[in-house]
Amino acid sequence: MEKTSSTNSHDEKIAIQTPSPELADAAGRRKSVALNIVENPLKRFSREKTVSDAQAFAESHDMAEHAALFGRAALVARDPDRFDTVTELVERERDALSYERDHKWHGPFMLWYSISLCAIGAATQGWDQTGSNGANLSFPQEFGLANDEGVVNPGRDEWVVGVVNAIIFLTAGLIGAFIVDPLNHYFGRRGEIFITACCLTATPIGSGFAKSWEGLFAARFVMGIGIGAKNATVPIYSAEMAPARIRGALVMFWQLWVVAGIFLGFCANVIVKDTGKISWRLQLGSAFIPSFLLGVGIFFCPESPRWLMKHGQHAKGFRSMMRLRADPIIAARDFYYSHVIYQEEVKVARGSGYFSRLWDCFAVPRIRRANYGASTVMIAQQMCGINIISFYSSTIFQEAGYTSTQALYASLGYGAVQVVATIPTLFLIDTKGRRTLTLLTFPGMCIFLLAAGLSLLKEDGSRAAQIGPVVLFIYLFTIFYSLGEGPVAFQYSAEVFPTIQREQGMAWAVCINNTFAGVLSLTFPPMRRVMTPTGAFGFYAGLNLVAWFMVFCFVRETKQLTLEELDQVFSVPTKHYISHELKVSLPYLFKRYILRRNIAKPPQIIEKEEKVEDVLAK
Repeated sequence: MEKTSSTNSHDEKIAIQTPSPELADAAGRRKSVALNIVENPLKRFSREKTVSDAQAFAESHDMAEHAALFGRAALVARDPDRFDTVTELVERERDALSYERDHKWHGPFMLWYSISLCAIGAATQGWDQTGSNGANLSFPQEFGLANDEGVVNPGRDEWVVGVVNAIIFLTAGLIGAFIVDPLNHYFGRRGEIFITACCLTATPIGSGFAKSWEGLFAARFVMGIGIGAKNATVPIYSAEMAPARIRGALVMFWQLWVVAGIFLGFCANVIVKDTGKISWRLQLGSAFIPSFLLGVGIFFCPESPRWLMKHGQHAKGFRSMMRLRADPIIAARDFYYSHVIYQEEVKVARGSGYFSRLWDCFAVPRIRRANYGASTVMIAQQMCGINIISFYSSTIFQEAGYTSTQALYASLGYGAVQVVATIPTLFLIDTKGRRTLTLLTFPGMCIFLLAAGLSLLKEDGSRAAQIGPVVLFIYLFTIFYSLGEGPVAFQYSAEVFPTIQREQGMAWAVCINNTFAGVLSLTFPPMRRVMTPTGAFGFYAGLNLVAWFMVFCFVRETKQLTLEELDQVFSVPTKHYISHELKVSLPYLFKRYILRRNIAKPPQIIEKEEKVEDVLAK
């Protein structure tokens, strides 16, 4: 079997396409082997060479006492699915590896604590979205931007309300995302998270004490910077700590807590709705709670092992990995394999400076392809229209015929639906995969968002008959979002970039996501007035179909691959990947699921080497 080869300095390893032998199983259906193989680089060397290199690595990085452990761990990393053939393992290590294989959710307390704490940080963004959602019903009157009925004055005042809502996303995308690299470089992942947590504790309180819309704007301007920096770091920190077998589910706690923050924010809106003129201040100010918990709790978390390795602190990085894995052999396996692939990445990287690494995200083909995928899922999250609900649901429900109180309760139901619908994805994201979930759910989102918009046209019948379908279809739209695009966007973006460019790549992805969220927040009020709510909903329903096609072309599957193995997933040239998807995968899906023909599944364009060997061995 041919392996990957190197090209010039402007390219990275390109997976060699090999003919895929087709085999027949007992039922007469053929099995096929992937066209491009995800190669384990440790298999390039003999067992003896692998052991000696691992022991030399330990001895040269102040871990001589673990040299023998690293030697055994390297053999396991060389063929992780067949660790039982490694005779050098002691019984305890073999038992630990067997238990890990059979209990994929097994892990030490510190792993679960760290992931869960980081997920709490995600609640800040969700809570703030819903705080402003409820505050939109009253703060414009406080600052003379709306009439006595609470309707925002058209023209300048309408744009002011849009800017106040949008500014946190614009500064998050255009400023906060790009200070991530220096903050991470000088303070580490934990230090950066602590700094942003302090920022996001102070600024919601400042929003609550604003005396003018200009003051509210200033507080939210700074808040956005903190949100952008946090959003780009916390998913990376989570992804770098999580084991490959459940990385998607663990990192997806980010999305679960974003929607939990949305729900809790709606709860806060309802709780303080009867406090009079200060209700909007309490709604905005309450968002400090999750950030405060994050800032206190991060002190007890270990630093990212991969960040420490990247900065030459290998012994400290291994100690950190030991706290995050259930057994030393598992920690050594994961840490050494990360080191091996990191050395491969160093060969590809053109420079170590900030702008050199940022430029690599667009110039180096492997990283550029990852950028395509991350940018696609991030912009698709805004194209799908979910945030017109998150930002303006209370306003939408009020215009549909609800009172202010009823609109808040309807929004609370929207938040609850998001939380409940996100939970199943914890179990689906690492089995069905990121790409599959998004492709399956975008069509449903299109249908239900369009149905919600058309339901707004109904003017006859009882008020329940007029409003009920709108709420129902918005809730159904939310369920489909929560099963696909919602949890996938940040999860996917955090994992696809190589270690060297991870901060820059994630910063760009967060820039895309938050900037377009800001544009959406800014433009939806005038769009709703000019196009009518039905027209605005129809516009975003159409964008769901565009997003589906973008995902189909540019988002590659990453389930159950290590962060390091993803290098080779993105080594397949984009034109070859799109050609295969359009000419092979799409016709198969149409014939199999639309025409209902019982046809054989075609070769996958990318597959793990171990899985290919399993097929060939049968």
